Order: sequence, then C-alpha cells, then structure tokens
Amino acid sequence: MGRRTTTWLIAGVLSAGLLAGCSAEETQEPEAPDAEAAQGETEQADQTAGQGSGGDQGMDDDGAPADSAEVTTAESDLGTILVDSEGMTLYLFTQDSPGTSVCTGECLANWPALEGEPTAGAGVKEDLLGSIEREDGTVQATYADWPLYYFVQDSESGDVTGQGVEDVWYVLAPDGQMITDEAPEQAGSRPGY
Repeated sequence: MGRRTTTWLIAGVLSAGLLAGCSAEETQEPEAPDAEAAQGETEQADQTAGQGSGGDQGMDDDGAPADSAEVTTAESDLGTILVDSEGMTLYLFTQDSPGTSVCTGECLANWPALEGEPTAGAGVKEDLLGSIEREDGTVQATYADWPLYYFVQDSESGDVTGQGVEDVWYVLAPDGQMITDEAPEQAGSRPGY
C-alpha cells in the first residue's frame, strides 16, 4: 500500500478518534477491543507524521525530546502563521486557558505538544514566547500564553489540516491572535473530530 493510501486510512481512523479525544467534556472509556487497535494506529500515525519533512515534532536527532523549540513564521493560505523550525504548523486549543493545557491522553496523542523552551525565529515576537510545565513534567512551548501543538494529520510543512477542527483548534498569527478563517482548500471538507 502506498504512503498516500496509508495516510488516508490513518486519517480516517484518527478522525473518528478525534471526536472523543479532545472534546470539552470527558467521554466514556472505549469498551471495544478495537480501541486498542485504534490507539496503535494513532501511534503509527504519530510515527508517520514524524517522518519526512518537518516531522521531528519536538524531538532531537536521537529521538529524545528537544531542549528547545524554535518558533518561526511561514506564509500559508491563512496568511502568516506560526510554525516550527521545519515548517510544521502550530495550533492553539481554545479549551486551554492561557498558561494551562487541558489536552491530555488521546487528545495529546492526536495533538502533540511543541516540547521544549521556545526560541524566536524569523517574524516571531520574542516577548510572546514562554513555556509551561505539563502534569507529566515535560516543558511545552507557549505563544501569547497559549500552549502550542502540532496536528498528526499535518504530514508536511505548510499543511493546515487542523485549522478549525471542531471549532476549537486554530493557527496563530505572529501577533499572538488566533486565526479563525477556514483554510480555502478545506472549505466544506474539514476533517472530523
């Protein structure tokens, strides 16, 4: 099976998993044995998203969490947005509150945190950078006090497939404001949640 086909299959499974993974309220634990298979596919998707362009998502060359995370900017269909040093799009979660992340468990599996102390790249306002310590002790980068995340369905730099998912995940502009516009190529066909 080709990489594109595998990616679409994984995207379909993840879309169903996202519905439960990042809702504002906790949902019931899955009882079916398929939940374990879905989690395995989620982990595989994390690994797939980590391959190729920009896929290190907070990891150093040894696969360990990076000590620092460069935040920079890039042009997209949504305007100038925040990305990591590899061009992977960064998102905020509106269910978080400034300086606090509530994305854990399955949510975090689908929306990995940008880990490490952030450094300012081109176009980034250094005074808006910060970090928080997550419950598991990892350091997560913030911008304008919003914890920053990746989306596992973004497979290459420039992807903005997480934009507007369930009306709670958005990209950020360099001034720290969330961009709520729908990505033009996604109009009418946003991924599920």
